[in-house]
Amino acid sequence: MRLQRFNDRFEEAAVLNGRTPSVKDVAAAAGVSLGTVSNVMNRPEVVSARTRERVERAMSELGFVRNESARQLRAGTSRTLAYVMLDGTNPFFHDVAQGIELAAEDADLSLFICNSNSRLAREEVHLDRLLQQRVQGILITPVDPAAPHLDELIRRGVPMVIVDRIRNADSCCSVAVDDVLGGRIAVEHLAEQGHTRVAFIGGPESLGQVHERLVGAREIWESLGRDPDDLIYLPTETLSVAEGRSAGERLAGLPARRRPTAAFCANDLLALGLLQQIIGAGLRVPEDLAIVGFDDIEFAAAAAVPLTSVRQPRQELGRAAAQLVLDEATNPDHRHRQLQFTPELVARASTVKRARAL
Repeated sequence: MRLQRFNDRFEEAAVLNGRTPSVKDVAAAAGVSLGTVSNVMNRPEVVSARTRERVERAMSELGFVRNESARQLRAGTSRTLAYVMLDGTNPFFHDVAQGIELAAEDADLSLFICNSNSRLAREEVHLDRLLQQRVQGILITPVDPAAPHLDELIRRGVPMVIVDRIRNADSCCSVAVDDVLGGRIAVEHLAEQGHTRVAFIGGPESLGQVHERLVGAREIWESLGRDPDDLIYLPTETLSVAEGRSAGERLAGLPARRRPTAAFCANDLLALGLLQQIIGAGLRVPEDLAIVGFDDIEFAAAAAVPLTSVRQPRQELGRAAAQLVLDEATNPDHRHRQLQFTPELVARASTVKRARAL
């Protein structure tokens, strides 16, 4: 008889005239108090298994979804981390995001991903919206690490970690790879292969990653006693495959005495575009032009001519950054840290006839 009364109430409550079911509807369907429903959602261990089963069945049959936004407003924060990536077309940032997501899952959090597309104004809009959502922490690969809106996040006490850049301050955590060292080992490798004229392809130089990789390239070139004019800088508007192809056209247009025999590209997308253009022009890689990329994305090893690249520990970057932002959000004794990983060169057929790892 008791089961029949429950079923009668349940069937009656299930007819909601198309509106979204509420906590009151769940309580009515399950024949329990509002407090019991609340306990099932927030403190299930204090509710008997039998009652919990009735409430969960009512939720399922009614199609009830808890109002997480309202809960977050009451709590003042959410169960969400956010990552504002610099370029959603670059697989490097997707790998970083995967590392962040793995750390978020370990902490029973969700990850919200935004793409600034290298635009400062778009980045600022994303951050404003994330503040409104009261995310637990923000990870960001910024267009400009010194941008004032990042200072505003810090002033508000929002846990934030800079990813793939080092911010010149101890006001927040950051995680990056030593880009200067990466530039040095890329150009040193080309010099060891006997190249005396090398092109650096990348831009805009206002991007810290590009600037520091160029600095490293110039430093090692100078330390080897080479003529600075034999390290040729070919700037690009973006770090894309299309810009890599365009750079290949410009290389072909250089006078023979100035034409480099090798190129170091600021990222793998540029290098893959350059590789396409060179092969399409009927030239050989590495015999006519050796090519080094940066990041060692998955496509590098799978290219028509496997691409030599400076490897960044992409997922490790993301995981370490997420752990830092979670520590800031939960640990009252948190201290900001600047983590810097060491890159490594992975030599493949685009620079050497027989691939080997260094």
